[in-house]
Amino acid sequence: MLDTLTIRTQRTTASRFQQLDPDNLEFGKVFSDHMFFVDYQDGEWQEPQIVPYGDMAVSPANSALHYGQAIFEGMKAYKNPQGDIALFRPYDNLHRLNLSAERMCMPAIPEELFMQGLTQLIRLDSTWVPDAAGSALYIRPFMFATDGFIGVRPSDSYRFMIFTCPVGLYYNKPLRVRFEEKFVRSAEGGAGYAKAAGNYGAAMWPTKLAQQEGYHQLLWTDSSAHQFIEESGTMNVMFVIDGKVITPALSTSILDGITRKSVLQVARDLGMPVEERRVSATEVMAAQAAGTLQEAFGVGTAATIAPIATIGFQGQDYALPTPTSNSFSQKASAMLSAIRTGEAADVHGWMVQV
Repeated sequence: MLDTLTIRTQRTTASRFQQLDPDNLEFGKVFSDHMFFVDYQDGEWQEPQIVPYGDMAVSPANSALHYGQAIFEGMKAYKNPQGDIALFRPYDNLHRLNLSAERMCMPAIPEELFMQGLTQLIRLDSTWVPDAAGSALYIRPFMFATDGFIGVRPSDSYRFMIFTCPVGLYYNKPLRVRFEEKFVRSAEGGAGYAKAAGNYGAAMWPTKLAQQEGYHQLLWTDSSAHQFIEESGTMNVMFVIDGKVITPALSTSILDGITRKSVLQVARDLGMPVEERRVSATEVMAAQAAGTLQEAFGVGTAATIAPIATIGFQGQDYALPTPTSNSFSQKASAMLSAIRTGEAADVHGWMVQV
């Protein structure tokens, strides 16, 4: 049986930390020195290990490559002015990871295994946690099937891993987005609520087409009539209309974003009305025409809050108001940043010390 109190650790003999340029952190390109992994075999999790970050060998018949049994999470660690490191809502990530695992017919990750592997990895690579404004240590937990077998069935073996990378801002300017009225990200009853790798692969072609038209991302709409808004690119999406924070209600085609639920809680803390419901493209564009659409923005782990400057709808572009320091999105971003770096009280117990 697995003893999660002991994680065998092999330290790198050639740290790459000195190669890091903290003033130029490109998202997802520079990785910390170590990674955590544990294999699932014979119906149970085996001995966990931390080893130097590097490539690994897989069978050409690896069932994840052929049949898509692969899931992941995205989360961050932050450093406060005293140098202490804390994780933002890691138990929510674990819960969602296991929800994704259930949907993709994969084994659940035990809480102790997840949290101990995560915290020991971060402690080992603590020097990689940046402290500049807008920066963080991005954390990528993921799991994939490891059977070498060409047959459409759930794998018998899996590998769970965690690696990290220091990052700066994901988007450095407001976004141009357009409604997607042909392609579908996910449908009701599908796997859109899971962070499954295939969801993102299927979104790349329509996103590329939009980028060729000068947009950064898409506003995904429902699969049946393309009338109701679901997500924005790889983020949840929110609108401030006539003083209310409005966002699409969760469903089997919409990811339960951790930043999403955090921003909604901040809105409630500020006394703003919050509506989680169906939101149509025509409602948003009517509000834009009437001058009551005050803000639109994406929310997600990578970007936190990404203001939307332009919305494309039926061949026309429509400009949105420029957020000010008094805008809800800017207030929410500042409040979340203060909580994460220990400069504001963590009244909801979101931060977990490493």
